[in-house]
Amino acid sequence: MEKKHIITIAGKPGSGKSTTSKGLASELGYKHFSSGDLFRAIGKERGIDVFQVNVTAETEKEIDYMVDEKLREIGTNEDELVIDSRMAWHWMPYSFKVYLDLDLDTAAKRILGKINPERLEAEEIPRTPEEYAVRLQERLDSEIKRYMNLYQQNPYDTSNYDLVVDTGKHNPSEARDMILRGFKEWIK
Repeated sequence: MEKKHIITIAGKPGSGKSTTSKGLASELGYKHFSSGDLFRAIGKERGIDVFQVNVTAETEKEIDYMVDEKLREIGTNEDELVIDSRMAWHWMPYSFKVYLDLDLDTAAKRILGKINPERLEAEEIPRTPEEYAVRLQERLDSEIKRYMNLYQQNPYDTSNYDLVVDTGKHNPSEARDMILRGFKEWIK
């Protein structure tokens, strides 16, 4: 299979997928796409948060099918692209597949640190990192169950990827540099 100039980035919540993928796209002069943006848009349209969209998708398979069809279409028709998505690695085997890892306690602290205080008041968001880490684990479990049922794939299995970066040990600039080096070596 011929390699394409596409980097797919998956990983745990809070691991820096958006920051890293946008930074890479900018540095390489590539386009950027995030399937998380599609999930958030679906949630906004339905008046629910991204966690609830994930739970809803367990029974409403058309949510995943819609997002995954968009990924397949993009992968087929595009090149010079960085994609932040749980399953893009699966739909684009010709891409450089990156996984950003992070322990859930650190992820919970990062995410809670970015949430607007008014949103914390308005929504049912756990307020302590410990409580939020439990919710993140529930989200991971939901996604694993969903993708195993749909495609017999676990997006959190690091053996699916060409490069794994621990963003708890590497800041965004270091992670980007590691990915760029790995991508340049891979694409040769």
